[in-house]
Amino acid sequence: MRVAFVGKGGSGKTTLSALFARYTAVRGGPVVAIDADINQHLGMALGVEEGALPRPMGAHLSEIKDYLRGDNPRVSSAAAMVKTTPPGRGSRLLDLEEPGDPIHARHAVATPAGPRLMVTGPFADDDLGVACYHSKVGAVELYLNHLVDGAGEYVVVDMTAGADSFASGLFTRFDLTFLVAEPTRQGVGVYRQYRDYAADFGVAVAVVGNKVHGPRDVEFLREHVGEDLLVCVEHSAAVRAMEQGRAFHLEDLEPANVEALGRMLRHLDAQEKDWARFGRQAVQFHLKNAEAWANRATGEDLAAQIDPGFVFGPTRVSLSR
Repeated sequence: MRVAFVGKGGSGKTTLSALFARYTAVRGGPVVAIDADINQHLGMALGVEEGALPRPMGAHLSEIKDYLRGDNPRVSSAAAMVKTTPPGRGSRLLDLEEPGDPIHARHAVATPAGPRLMVTGPFADDDLGVACYHSKVGAVELYLNHLVDGAGEYVVVDMTAGADSFASGLFTRFDLTFLVAEPTRQGVGVYRQYRDYAADFGVAVAVVGNKVHGPRDVEFLREHVGEDLLVCVEHSAAVRAMEQGRAFHLEDLEPANVEALGRMLRHLDAQEKDWARFGRQAVQFHLKNAEAWANRATGEDLAAQIDPGFVFGPTRVSLSR
């Protein structure tokens, strides 16, 4: 299952991404946590020292594209492959149970907290004035387009703040989106914006109330969010200690917050894995991007990259490995 954490800046989505990835990892099965936020703090929240962070995916896009396109005859080169390019027959697909493939081997590291960590990489000095951060996040979209995840396997993505996720089709690449909302007008405002944008695409959204101090905060969220409010995470002394760099273990977390993580995982596991919708939307957004900018950028008609004979999901036909 793939899950995204979104919310306004400062809502605590990175912290909750890390807590959820930790909680899920200790229950068995592979978990990959991906930092796709312009503020790269997920590694820190998972206990990874700065010098031990993995190779950033965003800095090695050509290499990633070249591997993923494999022998797909519809993709002429890595340069002609864009963030929305869907897989086809001949493409190399990724499997969380096979961490030895070049993408996971080169771009994922184990963390003390349990999950493997991948990062898009920070916004570098060379990017200033010439690039946007979505070019780096495109590596995550390609990764998810080519990933075939099975039961008991999880990808947890800490996304960019606010509605930036809608700058591409990345917001449709998940089985569930957790929107982290503080009990404030700004927090629920981001929720409404995200809900309205996502509504036409069948994107499942559940709200996680965060930094909740008592019943009045819960009532506020319930009033403004309604049935989309799944759980509330109480203000936590243990989490504050973690954010201050002190040692942290899941056992330090308050029982109510542990139960909240459990409800989140059960809600994720209850989602339907709709590979057919995933494939339709991959094609939809690829055609939209091709027409808007990618055909001009590559000098090719990228609609030709779509393989009508390719089947998304575990019944796929792909390059033998």
